[in-house]
Amino acid sequence: MRHKVLFVIPTMDRCGAEKQLTLLATGLPKDKFDVKVALLTRGGPYMQRLLDAGISVELIGKNGRFSFRAYRKLKGVIKRYKPDVVHTWLFAANAYGRLAAFACKVPVVICGERCVDLWKGFSHWCVDKYLEPRTDVYAVNSQGVVDFYIQRGIPAEKFVVIPNAVELPRDDSRLFTKQKLLEELNLPQNGVVESIGKQAIFEKIAIADSSRNPSFPWIIGLVARLWPQKRIRDALWAADQLKFSLLPFYLFIIGDGPEKESLLRFRDDLQLNDRVFFLGERDDVSRLIPCFDLLWNCSEYEGQSNSILEALSFGVPVIASDIPGNRELITSGENGLLISDFDGDETRRKTALSRETIRLLRPENHDLLKSWGEAGKTRIKRDFSVEKMIESHVELYERLLSEKQSF
Repeated sequence: MRHKVLFVIPTMDRCGAEKQLTLLATGLPKDKFDVKVALLTRGGPYMQRLLDAGISVELIGKNGRFSFRAYRKLKGVIKRYKPDVVHTWLFAANAYGRLAAFACKVPVVICGERCVDLWKGFSHWCVDKYLEPRTDVYAVNSQGVVDFYIQRGIPAEKFVVIPNAVELPRDDSRLFTKQKLLEELNLPQNGVVESIGKQAIFEKIAIADSSRNPSFPWIIGLVARLWPQKRIRDALWAADQLKFSLLPFYLFIIGDGPEKESLLRFRDDLQLNDRVFFLGERDDVSRLIPCFDLLWNCSEYEGQSNSILEALSFGVPVIASDIPGNRELITSGENGLLISDFDGDETRRKTALSRETIRLLRPENHDLLKSWGEAGKTRIKRDFSVEKMIESHVELYERLLSEKQSF
């Protein structure tokens, strides 16, 4: 007998939780599970992948912060579908989805918390506390998320950690080269940085000697929603210091969000429009990442970064903020480097990012970066495969259903 699983999530935007849901929903064994997805607010780019895989999708159409109509419609979906498991993802879906599932007496209700949600206020915690007693399990992607919610009163025994997964690169993933990327973006390939009339503030470690520069400029990537928690301004500030050091580089920022216009103005104020490029939201990120020499992650908080996972899978070393979610992916000196928060000292944090980048891109560290890349690929294959993530969810669903049936 196949079990019915209903996933509830706000949207299918091109973000981390949505990607993980897509990998799981399309990968669950069809001989064991029938899958349906309810989108609380709207669709998005990943929705088509669900439909192509033959998965039924219901659009609830919630408008505004509170919507009784959306709650009633979601209850109707659950009553008709009669799922054995309701698995919700992200706060709005966790609230509406769990309430509707409890009202419809769904046997197993799983809450998916995907991030260290520092943004939550008093009202959000009231909702979480109210729904916790009837929630069977909190499925999270990192120990950092567990620790965060335990500190706020959610019982430790209710958590199951299933790390995010990343699709392993295809054999042809390296066919798209750095040269082709620069040609596609119509950017100079020599990466020469002209003198800016200032003394380089990193003159002691400047690497502008053309005889030692790479044949192509260094490419640094940053993949993130343009949102305050991602601290993209840190990256722009650090890029400004790289330019002062006469380092030949480009910084490509992939993603979109509400901070885009202010970030573009900040970039232009720093006179970085010839070095820093916002490529927008893209559906070919895995085509671009292999061209990166480094990936930056400046986030203030994360659950478990999909962009870091993807970079490591391609052997791209990562420089990331030293926060709980990133610590579970990056071991400093082994597959990347973690940048301290310096007890909230913003200037020291940003300076460390630029200084460490310059240090690592010096010619004598070429072999070090290569070894970090190989270590990253090995770690991903061992611990973060899609197959392992799906298998862990299958075991979780079957265990909870078995426990319910035994009562």
